[in-house]
Amino acid sequence: MDLACMKPQLYLEMDMAAPKILPLAGGEACVFTQRRPGRETANEDAAAIIPGNTDSGVIAVADGLGGLPAGNLAAGLALQLLSEHVEHQHGDAQREAVLDGLELANKAILASGQGSATTIAVVGIDGTTLRAYHAGDAMILITGQRGRIKYQSMAHSPTGYAEASGMLDEESAMFHKERHLVSNMVGMTDMRIEMSPPVELAPRDTVVVASDGLFDNLYTGEIVDMVRTGPLADAGTRLLDRCRERMAGPDSNHPHKPDDVAFVLYRRSRHRHR
Repeated sequence: MDLACMKPQLYLEMDMAAPKILPLAGGEACVFTQRRPGRETANEDAAAIIPGNTDSGVIAVADGLGGLPAGNLAAGLALQLLSEHVEHQHGDAQREAVLDGLELANKAILASGQGSATTIAVVGIDGTTLRAYHAGDAMILITGQRGRIKYQSMAHSPTGYAEASGMLDEESAMFHKERHLVSNMVGMTDMRIEMSPPVELAPRDTVVVASDGLFDNLYTGEIVDMVRTGPLADAGTRLLDRCRERMAGPDSNHPHKPDDVAFVLYRRSRHRHR
C-alpha cells in the first residue's frame, strides 16, 4: 500500500474530471465529486477517504443543503472534524470516534451562526465488518456480486419514510414533489445519527456511499447492476456516465434532477492483509 495514501484524503469544493482509485482498509475505494451542470458557485457535495490502519478506514460523503447559506462550508467542516477524530482509529474506538466526530461537527456548524447544514453518510470499515452511519438523505448501499442488497440506508425525509413504510414505491418516491425535503441533518439542534448493526463484508461485496445527486437520478437496481461486478474504476465510470446523462436533459421515462454529486465505492480485496 502506498504510504502517501495513508493520510486522510478530503475532496472539498472540487470538480473532478474522472473517478479516482485509492487503497483503503484491505481493498480499494473509488471517489468522485463534481458540481451540477451549469453551476457557477462552489460544489456543495464533498467526500472523504480516511485511513485507520492497513485493514480499517472510514468513508464519508456530505451534501451541504442548497436551500441554506454556506452549504459547501458546512459539508467541509463536517468532514474535516470527522477526519480529525477517526484517523487511525479501528475496532470499538472507531465507532466511538465516528459518533463523537459527528456530534462535534453538529455543534460546530450550529455555533458558526451561518444557518448552514449538511446531510452526511459515513461507513466505518474494520476488517471484514462494516457499520453505516447517516443523517439526512445521503445514502449507503451494500450489494453482493450477484446483486443481492445486503444493506440499504433509509433517507431521513418524508418520501424516504413513506417508501420505507410501503406507502410509496420507488418510482413514485423518485418523482414525488416533496423529494427534495429533508427532515434530519448535521447543523440542527435535534440532529440524530442512525447507526446500522454490524454488516459482514464478503470479498466481492461493493459498498456505495453517495449524495442524493446519485440516488435522485438513478434507481437502486440500476446502481446495483453497474457496481456489482467488474473493476471498481469501471463501475465508477459507469455510474458517472449514466448520472451525467440523466442530468443533461429531462426525460419523462427517467428521473432528472441536475445536482451536485459525490460518491465513493469500496470493495475489499479477495485476500486480507496479514
